[in-house]
Amino acid sequence: MINDAVREKYPDITVVGTVGPFYEGADYIEGWEFAREENVPMVDEHYYVSPGWMIHNQHYYDNYDRKGPKVYLGEYAAHLPGRPSNIETALAEALYLTSVERNADVVEMTSYAPLLAKDRNTQWTPDLIYFSNNDVRPTVDYYVQKLYGNNSGNRYVDSKVTLDNNDDAVSKRIGVSVVTDDKSGDMIIKLVNMLPVNVNTTVNLPYSAKSATLTRLSGSPVDKDVKPVTSTLKVNGSAIPTTLPKYSMTVIRLKNGK
Repeated sequence: MINDAVREKYPDITVVGTVGPFYEGADYIEGWEFAREENVPMVDEHYYVSPGWMIHNQHYYDNYDRKGPKVYLGEYAAHLPGRPSNIETALAEALYLTSVERNADVVEMTSYAPLLAKDRNTQWTPDLIYFSNNDVRPTVDYYVQKLYGNNSGNRYVDSKVTLDNNDDAVSKRIGVSVVTDDKSGDMIIKLVNMLPVNVNTTVNLPYSAKSATLTRLSGSPVDKDVKPVTSTLKVNGSAIPTTLPKYSMTVIRLKNGK
């Protein structure tokens, strides 16, 4: 009744349905069935999972029905025992988001777990930004969200990853997403390495480039107070040799696509 009334009175408003707080189960199944029956344009998915789940489910949206409804991934986070916010959780989310970007024709919006929380006065953990009466403390998960938000682009570019070690445990811990931004003309390459070793790689471009910016977030898995560092990357031609440090996220932004 609400769906019909809103659609009739305010056709420009997108009604978002719900499919429950998990990625499976009765709420999920019945919510999706109802949304399809009622032609609800978008559903809100929620799930809190282990870093391992995100590593092993990077094809989660690949087989979704492209006819709809669309997905708003309204709450998600990687949870470890005690629910810390650290490099391990942040990089698991970064790795998973490379696959979400690949499926942006299905997943139109995402948002992390609760955004703001006051220190020692929380109802939920983890949250993205903690504050007190005197200061504000962004988490390392926040910086992953910021890197994606500031480097989202609007067109996905197919890419191919070639590894010299095709072991499943290795390939699942390397994430790549390439997008372009029509407004700025930039090409943006996101690279995530969740392996305990550095990875030497070469990014091969479809054109010759001269310079780029490189932003990197890295640390040991338990690190909590880590921020991204940005530098200028010299490029000579269409190949960019670079090292992905162990436990890191790297964003290479080619200005104006060259």
